[in-house]
Amino acid sequence: MTATTLLPAARPVVHHQDLDRADFTLSADRVDLWLIRRPTGADAEALAIEELDESERKRTDSFIRRTDGMLYAAAHVAVRRLLGRYTATRPEDVRFMREPCPGCGEPHGRPALSPPPPPLHYSLSHSGGIAMIGVGTVPLGVDVEKLPGAETVDICSKALHPQEQLEIAEAEEGEERRQLFGQTWTRKEAFLKGIGTGLSRSPAEDYLGTDHDRHPDGWTMVGVPADGQHAAAVAVAGPAPARVDVRWVPDAWLSVGHTVCSGTAPGPRPAALAG
Repeated sequence: MTATTLLPAARPVVHHQDLDRADFTLSADRVDLWLIRRPTGADAEALAIEELDESERKRTDSFIRRTDGMLYAAAHVAVRRLLGRYTATRPEDVRFMREPCPGCGEPHGRPALSPPPPPLHYSLSHSGGIAMIGVGTVPLGVDVEKLPGAETVDICSKALHPQEQLEIAEAEEGEERRQLFGQTWTRKEAFLKGIGTGLSRSPAEDYLGTDHDRHPDGWTMVGVPADGQHAAAVAVAGPAPARVDVRWVPDAWLSVGHTVCSGTAPGPRPAALAG
């Protein structure tokens, strides 16, 4: 079964759909988005942490809150298993590198597989109990964020492009302003991840606000519908893809003894990020 989202050329919109099975192929006109929920209870105990490398395990243990560490671990198990399926590689044998930074040329740009298997590009983000992985044939960046409170919106908005600041200030206080900030901020971070600079490039430099015609040339911003607690976005190099396929990774796919090629059908979608 294949779920296809057809996107308008100028203003692409993603609609979430469940897929019974994925074929793990790459296509120039498609972006794959994978959503992961933080494992809890028995799923957390069964998480295949042994597939992570030493640095990933240390990072998992470094989080003050164990729940944050579990989300990080689940996201990285998912990255290894998913990219392993795309490249016919065992999850524990997947190796990562950093592309050269576009600013200084040092190896701290976009994350990539090592050695890079053209034309696969990927991006990862996690926040507030949800992780998102994007996979495509062109450079891309993804970002998912738990919506902040009003005070955080006021503080963080000051770092944005002047026109973005104005749009947020003019939005009605409360939920409308939080949602607009979340949409703007996730587009911003997705774009900065996509170009490989991250937040080393000033968030005030590029406009990613409500006027899509003014967004940076050569990039398409794809909005990912989210619930009232999260915002999410994908930035894709070049024109809008013809398809964006969105799947929830079943909890069992991240467990010891299970793989994403097992054919297990996804379970019910959680409320977060349900389109």
